[in-house]
Amino acid sequence: MTCKRADYISWDEYFMGVAKLSGMRSKDPNTQVGACIVSADNKILSMGYNGFPTGCSDDEFPWDREGDDPLQTKYFYSTHSELNAILNYRGGSLEGAKIYVSLFPCNECAKAIIQSGIKEVIYDCDKYADTPAVMASKRMFAAAGVRMRRYMRSNRKVEIGL
Repeated sequence: MTCKRADYISWDEYFMGVAKLSGMRSKDPNTQVGACIVSADNKILSMGYNGFPTGCSDDEFPWDREGDDPLQTKYFYSTHSELNAILNYRGGSLEGAKIYVSLFPCNECAKAIIQSGIKEVIYDCDKYADTPAVMASKRMFAAAGVRMRRYMRSNRKVEIGL
């Protein structure tokens, strides 16, 4: 009798892998972030990555992080992966869903996550933990009852030949 494979990837590996693969679509030269929204029964509902809104050319808008003129930096124009994933969803309510993100959400994305009804945030990197934006996110998530947990890396190598 043949037994099933034992080395298949876990749900967390699968969904974080989809989030990270989504982030690879970002054209931002400094930061590529991906998000994957998942239903309570482990169905992918939506994905997103950081970039400019539809119709705003990524060849015409700035990618700079710093500059004397804030209008010549990316921050007024780019949309974060979490908000893109929420806005990309066309199926109705996200109540009770989870979101996998490669970088812990900022305060603006936290508000959208809470308002959309997402109840759990699974994140990989938290490199901005000491910033006011992330501290505010964590405070709002805690107050709104949104669970937060760090993705536990398995260090498994997954390679896709294209």
